[in-house]
Amino acid sequence: MALTADPEALDDRPHPASLLRWRCTVERHWDSTDSLLYALGVGAGQDDPTAELRFTTENSAGHPQAALPTFAALLAADPPPLGDPANVRHAEQSLLLHRAVPVAGVARVTAAVTAVHDQGSGALVRVLSRISDGHGHPLATARAGFFVVGAGGFGGDRASAPARPTPTTAPDHEIHYPVPRDQALLYRLSGDRNPLHSDPTVAVRAGLPQPLLHGLCTYGYAGRALLHTVAGSDPARLRGLDARFTAPVYPGTTLTIRIWRRRLGVAFQVVDATGRVVLDRGTAGVR
Repeated sequence: MALTADPEALDDRPHPASLLRWRCTVERHWDSTDSLLYALGVGAGQDDPTAELRFTTENSAGHPQAALPTFAALLAADPPPLGDPANVRHAEQSLLLHRAVPVAGVARVTAAVTAVHDQGSGALVRVLSRISDGHGHPLATARAGFFVVGAGGFGGDRASAPARPTPTTAPDHEIHYPVPRDQALLYRLSGDRNPLHSDPTVAVRAGLPQPLLHGLCTYGYAGRALLHTVAGSDPARLRGLDARFTAPVYPGTTLTIRIWRRRLGVAFQVVDATGRVVLDRGTAGVR
């Protein structure tokens, strides 16, 4: 996927005042191969190669190609420079999808930092991206939060806790997705080359036992489960999803997506093979 951008220049340290002035406009270009690589990167077709042909192939009879809804997260602007990649964690992600994402196209993205919160042990930087298609029609709105380890203590306001507790009742659905040990390497082909997900040396510097799975990869696995469970496998029906990343995920685990159907939407949560919650307070909208 090609990217052209002219973001405001910042130094390589996360200064709250400078970050709040950050704005950028980018243009994203993607083709059907990018859509296919993303689908494979978030596990489509792993359990049954014939089960998700709409997303993993472009020439299967009776299965016109479609992009997974969470592909829209890749179209959002990259965050501003936040220092050493080993100290940056994806903390939260939401998507509001105004329509189905095309398998190929051009998008104009305008982005801004909307808040920098002092969390004590680090800073939480929130970025809003508004994504339009080549004709200026809204395609998606993405909000992302990035936690910068060691950047707190500057005297700013602390972020308030989300007011959407995860249900305590038994889930209506549980979807299990084994994650191959090389999944992070496959997901890298969608553009996120942060060495934290591939280089053991960087992982150790970050205090991790091994390279971890991309947060947006976990998010994509959750999106697939929601798409097939509550949206009838129709990308146009999934309006969006919102969740917080709560623990690292390591390739080789099994992700369990717990889904609760609610009158006004859907709640979800993701746990790893040890039962640790890795994606929490999830909500999704369905048309």
